[in-house]
Amino acid sequence: MWRRIVALMRKEFLAILKDKKSRIVLIGPPIIQLLVFGYAATYDLNQVPFAVYNEDQGGASRDLLAKLRLSPTFHEVAIVTHDAEIAPLIDSKQALLLIHLGPDFSRNLDQGIPAPLQVIVDGRNSNTAMIALNYIQSIVDAFNREWTVSQGLRRPRAQLVVRSWFNPNLESRWFIVPGIVGLLTLVVTMLVTALSVAREREQGTFDQLLVTPMRPFEIVLGKALPGFIIGFAEATVIMIVAVSWFRIPLLGNLVTLYTGLFLFLLSAIGVGLMISSVAVTQQQGLLGAFLFLVPSIILSGFTTPIANMPKVVQYITYVNPLRYFMVILREVFLQGSPFSSLLSQFWPMALIGIINLSLAGWLFRHRMH
Repeated sequence: MWRRIVALMRKEFLAILKDKKSRIVLIGPPIIQLLVFGYAATYDLNQVPFAVYNEDQGGASRDLLAKLRLSPTFHEVAIVTHDAEIAPLIDSKQALLLIHLGPDFSRNLDQGIPAPLQVIVDGRNSNTAMIALNYIQSIVDAFNREWTVSQGLRRPRAQLVVRSWFNPNLESRWFIVPGIVGLLTLVVTMLVTALSVAREREQGTFDQLLVTPMRPFEIVLGKALPGFIIGFAEATVIMIVAVSWFRIPLLGNLVTLYTGLFLFLLSAIGVGLMISSVAVTQQQGLLGAFLFLVPSIILSGFTTPIANMPKVVQYITYVNPLRYFMVILREVFLQGSPFSSLLSQFWPMALIGIINLSLAGWLFRHRMH
């Protein structure tokens, strides 16, 4: 019995290793995904952009700000002089947080009175905000220890006062659930479209499809529209659940949200059809979809900030449609961003969609002949 099993195992290994495509599938995707995970999947923060609003000119405020500026974790991007300058910095994501020291900060410390230190943080990415606040707290704790020793006080006086915009309680659910809308929509759409033509080839009905009066464009469109409709329906159901069950606030306009969804599906379906036109079997189509999905999710900013990734990896994310859709989802849900402010996210997805669908059509015609 074991001899037969070993012989069958040997046959399977030879079948896999003799096929060039199978060897590539076994070696290529794991190496690519290892590199993506190794460089992109990190929770460490580097060069966190922050702004300073210092109404106090005393020595204590200068000492505290010097600690922040010398920290490799933070990078000062702006100095604010009026309250009206704060909102544009946070809204546009130029600064993740703002440090505000009141006019009496140093005097209160000198007199032994608690001195509040306000931190305004962008709560749209709650994970990053919480990590950054922990870093800020550690710097304030170090400042307090040094201050109490130098002044002979018994307890620290600088107190951190946190104000989170767009996510007052920094609930991770508010950050994760809108992102899941894009993630699940991509998974479903990719699987539907990546397997469509491959399934026809595997079942032997592809040749029958070619002898029909339908032109290649009509066949591609007929394969794309079901995935498009399913993706729309899937995203709508997930968004309804997010708002009604998980109580995620939807502050923006539905027209803005569905415009982003339309362009996202356009680009995702193009990728799925390219995979399907190249794949001979459903297994190859499934592996191709998996090869695209994992890096796409990691490089989208769903779990780790894109700003923390190496520069080379950040450049790669520009060709990832999920990157743009994540921004649209979170800004429409949590910030209520208008249509005009998201044009910078719309046009890259439209361009990616046009290129992907054009390549899918060319590959489809090429495979036909």
